[in-house]
Amino acid sequence: QVQLVESGGGLVQPGGSLRLSCVVSGSLFSIYAWAWYRQAPGKQRELVAAITSGGTTNYADSVKGRFTISRDNAKKTMYLQMNSLKPEDTAVYYCNRANIAHNYWGQGTQVTVSS
Repeated sequence: QVQLVESGGGLVQPGGSLRLSCVVSGSLFSIYAWAWYRQAPGKQRELVAAITSGGTTNYADSVKGRFTISRDNAKKTMYLQMNSLKPEDTAVYYCNRANIAHNYWGQGTQVTVSS
């Protein structure tokens, strides 16, 4: 029933920008905190950025100052604006509820930063 559809990834050169989108279906949205996660091959999935129902944001130290998380409650959509991309940002990016155990993940969207 719950659907998490990530989009906007692609291949970009170092220093470039991408804007990721996450459309949520089959779930309440506005009352929850939401987050972006990423997973590179051979590595654990990690939290990248989160935004609470009240609009408070948190970022991993590795992306502070470069990424911006936002949300549109009317569209049940969240976004991740990614600037000044680095090769170490290469990963599959996923959206999901923040600060809870997860039992479902979407397909994710691949972000590759390479020259």
